[in-house]
Parts: sequence; C-alpha cells; structure tokens
Amino acid sequence: MPLQTSALALGSASSKLFTTGDSIAFCNNGSKSCLLNHINFSRHSHKSHCKRRCSVYASSGVSDTQHSGLVQDPAASAEALQDARRSADWKVAKAYSDSGLIYEGMVEGYNGGGLLIRFHSLVGFLPFPQLSPSHFCKERGKGLQEIAKGLPGSLISMKVIQADEENKKLIFSEKEAVWSKFSEQISVGDVFEARVGSMEDYGAFVHLRFPDGLYHLTGLVHVSEVSWDLVQDIRDILTEGDDVRVKIINIDREKSRITLSIKQLEEDPLLETLDKVIPQDGSVDSDSLSTSTSTSNDIEPLPGLASILEELVQEDG
Repeated sequence: MPLQTSALALGSASSKLFTTGDSIAFCNNGSKSCLLNHINFSRHSHKSHCKRRCSVYASSGVSDTQHSGLVQDPAASAEALQDARRSADWKVAKAYSDSGLIYEGMVEGYNGGGLLIRFHSLVGFLPFPQLSPSHFCKERGKGLQEIAKGLPGSLISMKVIQADEENKKLIFSEKEAVWSKFSEQISVGDVFEARVGSMEDYGAFVHLRFPDGLYHLTGLVHVSEVSWDLVQDIRDILTEGDDVRVKIINIDREKSRITLSIKQLEEDPLLETLDKVIPQDGSVDSDSLSTSTSTSNDIEPLPGLASILEELVQEDG
C-alpha cells in the first residue's frame, strides 16, 4: 500500500503525541501548528504495524476552534492546507530517501526522459535509465516510448534517490529497489542465463534472468571477458538481444555493480594445449626420457652460433 500523508494546521496546542500503530501526530506549542503524518510503508511493514493497537498519549488537550487561530477564509484555508500537505510530503519523501525504504508508486504519465510518479500531493520523476531491465526484456524489440505507453496506471516498487524541496526535485529509481530485493540472492561463481543489453567499446551490459523468468539485475561483461581470443570490437562477437550464459566474477555491493564473464565458462585454449604437452600428473616415461637425452647429445649447434657468442663476450658491459 502506498505511503499516505496528510497535514492539518490546528493552531495553538499543548505538546501532544498521538500514535495509532502506523500513524504519528506531533503538536507543538511554539509553532502554533500540528503536523499529522499517516504512513503506510511497504506491504510488509504495513502488516507488522497493523498488529499494534491504537494508543493515545496526551499531556494536555487542544484549544477550541475559537482560540485555535484557524484561518476563517475558506479559500485561504484550503490553500494553507495544500501548502502544509505539500511541505509534509516533502518531509516524508526525504525520510524515504534517508532510510532507503521502498515506495509503491503509481505511474501517472511519461515524457521523453522517463516516467511521472505520483507521491501523494507531489509528482516525481523516474528516468528511463533507472527502470528495471525486466521491462525491456519482457517486451523485446520495443523502444522506450513504446514501453512507457503501457505503464501509466501501474504500480512500481521504487526508491527515492533525491528529495530536494528547495529545487523541487523528487527522483525515483526502480533499479535501486530491485537491487535491494535480488542482490542478496546472488554470489560470486553463480552462473546465469542472460540477455545482452546495450554495448559500449569497453564491454556489454547483460541482464540476468532469475528463476521467476524475469531479468532483474544487470552486470557488465568487460571486453576482455568475452572470449579467450583477442577481441578488438565487442560488437563483432555480441549483438543486443543475444541470449548468453555468464558467470559472476565480482560483486561490489556498495556501488551496486556486478562483473560478469562469458569466457570463464569455456576452457582456456592455452591450458588445453599445455595439458596435451605436459602430463598433469608429472610422470615421464623412462624410455622416452632416455631417448630424448641421447638425442639431445647428438644435436648440432646452429650454424654461426659460436661466432655470435664470441662477439657478445667481446662487447663492453
């Protein structure tokens, strides 16, 4: 259930605290205002909060309407309430950003750069690069705008990554929310079926497929980890949309980065050659050893080698 917030100016009141399991209200004498925040966090936390019964702790009552300082003009009162609510919602958005809690937000629309997300009385922005890769892999071949057309009205799990009331910037990330949920399910050495996404000169971004059939996380296959052969241009080997198998070789949990390899799922050709030339058990056939020893005694030096050695000895230094 999405977080819901309301704010109400109640005028002068003694210090007072109300708690209703998942609701908090603070009243302050000096500020002559009361801020009521009703917060439903994620579905998981909401269930745990609902187990608690409503309780009220009050040190004194609130003065009546006549002495409360409420604005009597309906238009001015409505505007004051809207401003108070927006201010309260900015505070809640900042709390989400600081705590890392996941917010279930509804997509209201989209533009050329991303999705418009409803956050109570505010509208935030989710840039296309912050979308989960599952959208692109599920609707293979579709462009960003085509995918965005089908998202208004849907709920998306996301994190608030910027809540700047002064500059009116409220930015969300679905990738960050997905990382929180699925990064604990992966380890170095795991092998995944994956799909190639965008490519750069230094490597390819590859989306990992999870048991639910969706592609939740993205990692980088560096150009040096594509093949045991020298790769000049990764686009000669991979194409966007290719299905590949990859191995996780590093996870940077602080920076939310996954490093992948394709070549480490294949045998190194050089090692295969050495295995054929040099026995792995270190055993050597005595007959072949004696034969090679006698043969080496009969080897004649290369023509001109003696004169080259003499010249090297005579050189200074």
